[in-house]
Amino acid sequence: MKCPACGHLDNKVIDSRLSEGGEATRRRRECVGCGRRYTTYERIEEAIPLIVKKDGRRESYDRRKLIQGLERACQKRPVSAEAREEVADAIERDLRESGEREIASSEIGEKVMVHLRELDQVAYVRFASVYRQFDDIGEFLDELQRLGQRVRTSERMRVAPPPSRPADLSPSRPPAPTDPVE
Repeated sequence: MKCPACGHLDNKVIDSRLSEGGEATRRRRECVGCGRRYTTYERIEEAIPLIVKKDGRRESYDRRKLIQGLERACQKRPVSAEAREEVADAIERDLRESGEREIASSEIGEKVMVHLRELDQVAYVRFASVYRQFDDIGEFLDELQRLGQRVRTSERMRVAPPPSRPADLSPSRPPAPTDPVE
């Protein structure tokens, strides 16, 4: 592993632990040349399908691009880096499990939008505005309206707990006898 500070190739592992739900190994390393410490992640390399771009080009899947897109959408929003990583992990898992050799970039974009819709609505709208490339404000407003309808529908579907009655407002009834009186 090449040191990011000095480029020296020798290093020693200081600490190793499982990360990302056991999907990766996190290693703290120290460069033998300059003494700087840095972190690396080790993952099992599995076959992820090639990505077919809109113009027909094919390229290898790049997790960094997915993370960067999520970061831009979630910028200045209360979405943790851990939550963004979980979204990326879920999408990668879907890609691996698909069994496909190639997958359209549009399918990945749709998967991202599904996750962002659940995670943060503002991030979802930001991502959708770039991903869907709205031609005019009308298309953008239509998407906002659809999102608002989904929110209202999900709020109606939630079952609210019955309101509790304070003891002093409950109807006064004499207690039911538990033992017969002789």
